[in-house]
Amino acid sequence: MDTTNTNGATANPAPAYGGTLGSHLARRLVQIGVTDVFSVPGDFNLTLLDHLVAEPGLNLVGCCNELNAGYAADGYARAKGVGACVVTFTVGGLSVLNAVAGAYSENLPLICIVGGPNSNDYGTNRILHHTIGLPDFSQELRCFQTITCAQAVVDNLEDAHELIDTAISTALKECKPVYISISCNLPGIPHPTFAREPVPYFLAPKVSNQLGLEAAVEATAEFLNKAVKPVIIGGPKLRVSKAQQAFVELADACGYPIAVMPSGKGLVPEHLPHFIGTYWGAVSTSFCGEIVESADAYMFVGPIFNDYSSVGYSLLIKKEKSIIVHPNRVTIGNGPSYGWVFMTDFLTALAKKLKKNTTAMENYRRIYVPPGIALRRENDEPLRVNILFKHIQEMLSGKHAVIAETGDSWFNCQKLCLPENCGYEFQMQYGSIGWSVGATLGYAQAAKDKRIIACIGDGSFQVTAQDISTMIRCEQKSIIFLINNGGYTIEVEIHDGPYNVIKNWDYTALVDAIHNGQGKCWTAKVIYPKYIM
Repeated sequence: MDTTNTNGATANPAPAYGGTLGSHLARRLVQIGVTDVFSVPGDFNLTLLDHLVAEPGLNLVGCCNELNAGYAADGYARAKGVGACVVTFTVGGLSVLNAVAGAYSENLPLICIVGGPNSNDYGTNRILHHTIGLPDFSQELRCFQTITCAQAVVDNLEDAHELIDTAISTALKECKPVYISISCNLPGIPHPTFAREPVPYFLAPKVSNQLGLEAAVEATAEFLNKAVKPVIIGGPKLRVSKAQQAFVELADACGYPIAVMPSGKGLVPEHLPHFIGTYWGAVSTSFCGEIVESADAYMFVGPIFNDYSSVGYSLLIKKEKSIIVHPNRVTIGNGPSYGWVFMTDFLTALAKKLKKNTTAMENYRRIYVPPGIALRRENDEPLRVNILFKHIQEMLSGKHAVIAETGDSWFNCQKLCLPENCGYEFQMQYGSIGWSVGATLGYAQAAKDKRIIACIGDGSFQVTAQDISTMIRCEQKSIIFLINNGGYTIEVEIHDGPYNVIKNWDYTALVDAIHNGQGKCWTAKVIYPKYIM
């Protein structure tokens, strides 16, 4: 073909542009397992949302506010391994901060995408709306820097591909949230760096230092094999280490009693024959605390020792008797610490070295007394929490997942015995009231094979109630037990005062109004036990 034009110059063929920034980001989300994105539209993210809507593999879930969108992405990440939300510049970004901070504390990969200023506005000294009135667009970024493991400000197309891919891969590797700001005028522009179908990620697996691994396993096996009545306690970092299966195999191999820290509930199967309950110091499951604290060796796998999980740092645990297995490090008593030893590798290797020892388990069986049956109440007596949770316990199966709100539901839900494959989630490290409404929305959207049972106090519900609307719109089948205590009960237990009393709502009428005859929703107000059935 002749490419010479009429003035004698040689015409270059048109460049073969690939996809757009928006389509690239949408495909990336699908490739990492995100099929639902939680969003609140705003003028800075509208064109980006168009590209997400156009992606066949993505479902855009509009939320009532940014905080709930973030909480929903948190719940989604718990069920699917990664979640995503999209909000607008500053007014949306600062609203979602609290949810992102909670995801950071819980080691959840959450992709927080913000529609940013027009790329032509950077460096112009212009003052934009949705800001605090200064010609400085970095306020939002600075707020996110301490609660995300990576930040990307995409204000040009030349390095957009690299910035986006680096941020997303960092979230997956670090199991922490990331922040991606995308200039509002860029999503629809083609660029050669965007292939129509991005090459899927390959995240190289982390491999333990072999010499360190062998030394850690030998030292731990020697420590535990000399013990008379050792125990193992699972913690919340089993999730980030993806070590649940290795933990179960170790438990089967050694015969030790297996307990779980309160923040690790749901990560250790409770149907295991050697499972003895939750170790939570003075408020442990009956007889569990006695067995753990009387052991002559205890191995904590993935623990977080904070003021909540240690009951105000009152655990009767001695360092010289303990082995602490972190996601990438093992520390034995007061002695050596072995770095770059990853939890799954370590547990798998250790299972082959431990001698079977059921002494502590036999001690547990000797002192164990089965829990009593809740006292029968007269039908005209007010419903009590122990009766309510007796019925919730009877409902549970492997087809359910429990979401426990911050507050007294923490303690009541800890007493539930989870059947095999029953999910369980709560936010113990961050403890933000209202988290469970959005988290229930996100978890239910991700785990469509489960029916969610959420236990929420009235104070927490009042913080984030709006997204019951989104649950109905998404045709979710969750069951919410709203426990109306007339205020902030957990705060009353800590320190009572008039500030713990809140205005009582007609909660069933509120949800009926939100339902508005559209979709499927059923409500009931239960005051007496006879109506709970």
